[in-house]
Amino acid sequence: MTAVAPATEHPASSPASRVISFYRSAIGKKAVMALTGAFLFGWIFLHMVGNLKLYLGPEHMNEYAKWLRVMGAPAMPNSALLWLMRVALVVAAWLHIQAATELTLMNRRARPVGYHERDYVAATYAARTMRWGGVIILLFVIYHLLHLTFGTVHPSFIENDPYHNVVAGFQVWWVSAFYIVANLALGLHLYHGLWSMFNSLGLNQKTFNPWRRVFATAFALIITLGNVSFPIAVLIGVVR
Repeated sequence: MTAVAPATEHPASSPASRVISFYRSAIGKKAVMALTGAFLFGWIFLHMVGNLKLYLGPEHMNEYAKWLRVMGAPAMPNSALLWLMRVALVVAAWLHIQAATELTLMNRRARPVGYHERDYVAATYAARTMRWGGVIILLFVIYHLLHLTFGTVHPSFIENDPYHNVVAGFQVWWVSAFYIVANLALGLHLYHGLWSMFNSLGLNQKTFNPWRRVFATAFALIITLGNVSFPIAVLIGVVR
């Protein structure tokens, strides 16, 4: 009589392995894009609101910039909380871009032969420009940091004087033009990103869809108009 080997018990997968397996799936990547997108959207909104200090004059804007450097004090050293936020932004942006890239590659592998005729009526202009819009935004963020944060490519950068740096920087017409184009791309990205985020979070219902379209449109318009107004205000002399 042949002995029967006992069944091998497979230990339960660890929480870390379950998280990795979830992330490797298309649903997991969409969830990461939604969560990191929500974080980035919130930061973009607060960043735009803070920059509205430009219209109140140099004292208000420079004081706001000073507050950003000392927030968290005395519990934390100066600029510590600001740098933690910057690190969180970099991590969120990296995860967002990585998830988007891998999701695109997964879709291409699932459908290796492209459509001969694409239905551009069903796909909105914002959706069709999502990828190249993301590239423009990435290049813009890099230039923006070198221009107004570190002053590497600024014609007359003054440390701790953001009002002067913004006005002097936007007086160069091609710099302002680049900011305007990049923020128009950002507006399209925000609109489609917010719409997709609700889908990824399972908020896709006929009764709710009109409201999320209104919210996505309004949010994208507010951010775009606010950010585009800064270089235009400098170019036409409203802000000196």
